[in-house]
Amino acid sequence: MGFAEAMRRIVLDSQTDWEGWRTAARALVLAGVAPDDVRWSVGGRGGDALPEGSGSFGVSRALVSLASLAIQARDPERFDLLYRLVWRANAGEHVMQKTTDPELRRAQGLALAVRAEAHRMRTLVRFMPVSEPTEPYYLGWYEPAHHVLEADAQLIVRRFPDLAFSILTPDAAAHWDGAELRFSAGVDRDAVPDDARLLRWWHAHHAGLLRDARVGTAIPEAEELDEAPRPPDRAPLGPVVLPLYPDPALQEALPEAAECRRCHLHEAATQTVFGEGPARARVLFVGEQPGDQEDVIGRPFVGPAGQIMDRAMEEAGIDRRTIYITNAVKHFKFTPRGKRRIHQTPEAPEIQACRFWLDVELVRLRPKLVVAMGGTAARALLGRAVTITRERGRPVELPDGQTGFVTVHPSFLLRVPDEDAKAREYRAFVADLRKIAELVSDG
Repeated sequence: MGFAEAMRRIVLDSQTDWEGWRTAARALVLAGVAPDDVRWSVGGRGGDALPEGSGSFGVSRALVSLASLAIQARDPERFDLLYRLVWRANAGEHVMQKTTDPELRRAQGLALAVRAEAHRMRTLVRFMPVSEPTEPYYLGWYEPAHHVLEADAQLIVRRFPDLAFSILTPDAAAHWDGAELRFSAGVDRDAVPDDARLLRWWHAHHAGLLRDARVGTAIPEAEELDEAPRPPDRAPLGPVVLPLYPDPALQEALPEAAECRRCHLHEAATQTVFGEGPARARVLFVGEQPGDQEDVIGRPFVGPAGQIMDRAMEEAGIDRRTIYITNAVKHFKFTPRGKRRIHQTPEAPEIQACRFWLDVELVRLRPKLVVAMGGTAARALLGRAVTITRERGRPVELPDGQTGFVTVHPSFLLRVPDEDAKAREYRAFVADLRKIAELVSDG
């Protein structure tokens, strides 16, 4: 039998066709079609009919939960990867218990990235009131790193059933009229570069967009799954996504940064975690180093500290999409303790070795303001030990002539044990962010 005849071509309806993939995976397993004999694609024609098979089929709930998250990742190989795990599990392998298995680690990394992006979308999407098509109606825009729109839209509908809205993204758009959630084609981001043109585009095109909308597929929301994927202990997964809206010159530096051996921290870390943000960012935030989740996902500030920072920025009126954010040290430094990886503060030689990459970001971006969050970042930028309480909350001149600003690292807020003190410190952090917004405003 020739290659073309033996290969099964499975075409899914959309990037998040969870039911289609699950139905196909079950049929293929029961028919004995091995992973190497399946090719997955999205949209278009030419797919084969699902085969008929017999026998028993069973995989753990934990694997189902993992797959329902990872299938939303922006990774063209995810359908094949997840089918391989299902194939192995159905054959009797305890794949979810093989913590060092490279395929399981890859799927866990994708699932964790999706979970972080789902939270970030719910945090960063902003709604503007529009007069059409119903009263009241709200319009939002977001550029997701993964295919999380459908799951997040479902969650927003359940939490705010009386909020009629549309969320536009470059991939697709979600529309809720109070009765039915539907989805339509995405919108070219070049057509809506700012809020004013987004509103003009909406008024000109929303009628056709809503007319062509379809009912969506049911995607399990990340935060509702009982089986949360564990971050891999250590495995070089490679970056799950590229930094968002990078400066072209910085993007050229990514391959070299990924292979950085300037200090020993690369030996234990999963990957280099470079900064991300728009090329014309007016403010550059510098933290200490990636945390456990950042190390796995490959993006800065997506873990608990990043979630606090997202919330504080929202309160301070800073749109995270407009800022560049990075770390003084680009590899995760930790001490293993059982299955956990305990954060360790970088030492002066490690900070100095990684200063090369921070200089690349500072020189290429030339922001109006550079914000040091915490002692490690302040030391990297000022070249000396810094007492945060003494330097905090005011502009300082950096050795290269740029203007700096010192504040606490958001992870500090996680470590404050007393609830009243934690609330007080959070308000102080928001106040610092408001000062930063004033310093970089055009006014």
